[in-house]
Amino acid sequence: MWSSVIAVVGTLLGGVLTGVLQIKSARIAQSAARAEQREEALRRALGELVAALGDHRRALWHREVLRLDGLDGLDGVGEEGVEAARTASRATRSAVTGPLVAVSVLEQSLAEPARQAALAAFGLRDAADHSDLASRREAAITATDELVAAAARAMS
Repeated sequence: MWSSVIAVVGTLLGGVLTGVLQIKSARIAQSAARAEQREEALRRALGELVAALGDHRRALWHREVLRLDGLDGLDGVGEEGVEAARTASRATRSAVTGPLVAVSVLEQSLAEPARQAALAAFGLRDAADHSDLASRREAAITATDELVAAAARAMS
């Protein structure tokens, strides 16, 4: 009789243990899947942010060159060209917002480097002269490179 009780209890405990291990395994797999999805979302957002920052730098560079050339009396583009450059730079600035927020939310350690890269790109505006514009552009490129390096550290 005791052997039957022990066998039943052992079977029940084995079933409970198996169930607990399956639940634990499912939670681990689910957690790993969530982490992988988060990493993929972060990689995608970083790629979009770096591309948007590059597009915005180029658009602002073009806009500021037109503005500075107009100040120097070399305005051969006309008001339509300047307005088109303004419109393009506004669109590229708007394109920075979504990926900037996504990167900042997905990886808080990248929030500040991402913000600095965006501010550096936005900082090309209202340069005093071509030399100032070039140095601001280099600073913006450096800030974006620092964001990429910080992302590599955070994701390793």
